[in-house]
Amino acid sequence: MSATVTLGRRLAAEALGSGLLAAAVIGSGVMAQRLAGGNQAVALLANALATMAALYVLVAVFTPLGGAHFNPAVTLALRRAGGLSAREAALYISAQVAAMALGALLAHAMFGLPLLQVAQNSRAGRPLLLAEFVATFGLVLAIMLAARFAPQRIPALVACWIGAAYWFTASTAFANPAITVARALSDTFAGIAPADAPGFIAAQLAGALAASMVGNWLLRPAAAPR
Repeated sequence: MSATVTLGRRLAAEALGSGLLAAAVIGSGVMAQRLAGGNQAVALLANALATMAALYVLVAVFTPLGGAHFNPAVTLALRRAGGLSAREAALYISAQVAAMALGALLAHAMFGLPLLQVAQNSRAGRPLLLAEFVATFGLVLAIMLAARFAPQRIPALVACWIGAAYWFTASTAFANPAITVARALSDTFAGIAPADAPGFIAAQLAGALAASMVGNWLLRPAAAPR
């Protein structure tokens, strides 16, 4: 991230990327459900591929401007590592949540749906919470390690992890508290009932914290021999 980019522009980049990502996730879910003819596997595949493509583009183009977190779990992990001040982290998270909520409205508008919705799709149970922990843990750990060893590959690595986790996790890998809020505002294929959202968010934050601890340990310089 360039040091010459002002905080205001960084937050604008973060908001733009977050909003467009939410619109891509929810909008592709609507389109997938409409065209899949009731085949849930096809719908999920289309939703996953569109999300992967959008993630890759958005992370690639917005990283030089704002860091392209698009995710409070990532922001908090970077704050814990000392990469952001408390004020910056709070502003980033506020921008992410607000923009993703607006992204949900944008997706609804593009498909002629009611703008204000409450999701009815139940996603409850311990297996799904464990899945969210694993999805977020893997995402944050991959970003931490890639930032050290292969920063130019972060867009591809983030997109590939989320695309894979759509399929190997029971929850279809939200891995993001802000997108969880946005999905709770969308009664569509990608939605989550508001009553189930707090559990997802708690699991995501726990996964991010665990990944931060493991990542810091893995990256800690070895003690000099005596």
